[in-house]
Amino acid sequence: MEKERDVLTRALLSLQTPEECGALLDDMCTIKEIEDMSHRLMIAVLLAEGKTFIDVEKQTGASSATISRVNKCLKHGSGYRTVIKRILDGEAIK
Repeated sequence: MEKERDVLTRALLSLQTPEECGALLDDMCTIKEIEDMSHRLMIAVLLAEGKTFIDVEKQTGASSATISRVNKCLKHGSGYRTVIKRILDGEAIK
């Protein structure tokens, strides 16, 4: 599994444009998987902006379990924080 994860990581790092990223997501994921990942990222952005769980639930329709899981990852992980900072700083939007 480690080798597959390494290949995936390298594939993601090789992407150079939003179009390339979108094409890979379309090839690798179902529409539902892309929607779920997009939804979780939006939840993380809202939480990082200081929105309450209730605000996030109202705005996204997400369950409290999903919001809680994303919040845990946001607080104890680094992936969400890294991409949110870059998105908000405009680095990820080209």
